[in-house]
Amino acid sequence: MTEHSLWGFSRALHRAINERQSADLEILLDEEVDWAIYGPIDMYPFFGSRRGKAAVMEVIRQIADNFRVHRFERESIMLGVDTAASMMRYLLTALDSEKPISLRTAHFAQFRAGRLTNLRVLVDTFDLVEQTVGYPIHLPRMAV
Repeated sequence: MTEHSLWGFSRALHRAINERQSADLEILLDEEVDWAIYGPIDMYPFFGSRRGKAAVMEVIRQIADNFRVHRFERESIMLGVDTAASMMRYLLTALDSEKPISLRTAHFAQFRAGRLTNLRVLVDTFDLVEQTVGYPIHLPRMAV
């Protein structure tokens, strides 16, 4: 039985971020990869949509310039033949402030011939923004 494409992609992604070893990741990306991380683009300019291998590799470089991944845990995962979906919790450090950040995300990936063709990442943005600014955000109470 062969390994699911998600496992190799996941290892290569974390190596590219933490060790700046991007060659293994680059060969796992389709030339026309469709990539989106949904979150506050004004705070994190590497969030948003990108298309193509070069644009995605630039996003990875920007993430590596800002964060170090200490640990990640898969809370749940579903694998198809060429698809994967997972809920993840990451423990990161913001490199500019050495501030620890705990982050929950949902990933939805599609592969073709072992290469990533489509990735959607949903970030728990409210929690991320509170950790980034360093204080709780109190929203007005909504009428029921």
